[in-house]
Amino acid sequence: MKITRPHKILFPCDDITKQEFVEYYRRVANTMLPHLRGRPIVMERYPDGIYGNRIFQKNAPRHFPASIPIATLPKKGGVVRHVLCSDPETVEYLANQAVITPHTWLSRADEPNRPDQLIFDLDPSGGQFDVVCRAAKSLREMLKNRGLTSFVKTTGSRGLHVLAPLDRRAEFDAVRSFAREVAEELAHGDPDHLTTEVRKEKREGRVFLDVARNAYAQTAAPAYAVRPRDTAPVAAPLQWEELNDPGIKPDSYNIRNIFTRLERVGDPWKDLADFAQALP
Repeated sequence: MKITRPHKILFPCDDITKQEFVEYYRRVANTMLPHLRGRPIVMERYPDGIYGNRIFQKNAPRHFPASIPIATLPKKGGVVRHVLCSDPETVEYLANQAVITPHTWLSRADEPNRPDQLIFDLDPSGGQFDVVCRAAKSLREMLKNRGLTSFVKTTGSRGLHVLAPLDRRAEFDAVRSFAREVAEELAHGDPDHLTTEVRKEKREGRVFLDVARNAYAQTAAPAYAVRPRDTAPVAAPLQWEELNDPGIKPDSYNIRNIFTRLERVGDPWKDLADFAQALP
């Protein structure tokens, strides 16, 4: 595919051009596709670079190639035509449209109200990433005690995502209710550092345990997605023991160093689907 305006700077502080950005998605596409395939996508676009206007686009434009699959899904008062990524060419095409982050649903288009992912977003109020890591490990144990295997990744932004793959038997209402119960129990055990308070002014510097993504049409940044921040960080799956490394940060990995990691450890989430499990 011909890259349009390849020399345009998308990440000004790091001189990352559109050419380099599209090449990243081209190179990572096969690793990333299992985390995208079948999921409706919301496109976060920055045609003029990450300091320019943001376009948060749900509907696939009519000019998109006919080869790109589209899922027409209901919303209140109408429908939305969501892009689906099923091949490397679509990943590359979206990158050429300056889609910095292709946010994905927690369900797949064939059963949109039955998620196959349960996600906790651990969002710090400040720079207390050590507290985030501690909370993630505690959350892992709580889920394990309920019979759920969980996985962790950096968000590429400020915190961590803890994810449990599901078998799609439960609908979103049940999944969100379960997630809220777990988050409230975790926060109750460490009220000085953790909270489920939605309003920022009431969090008082604590880590927010966000479960709101567990709902129809809500999204999360998938594994290996680029985030619109300096250094072009990516959401990077981790091995749990890596949270013990004091040097780990939510933006440790970016488009310029992630392939060294992939060559060294591979994708820690490559077998994620094999762990699909029933909601307790």
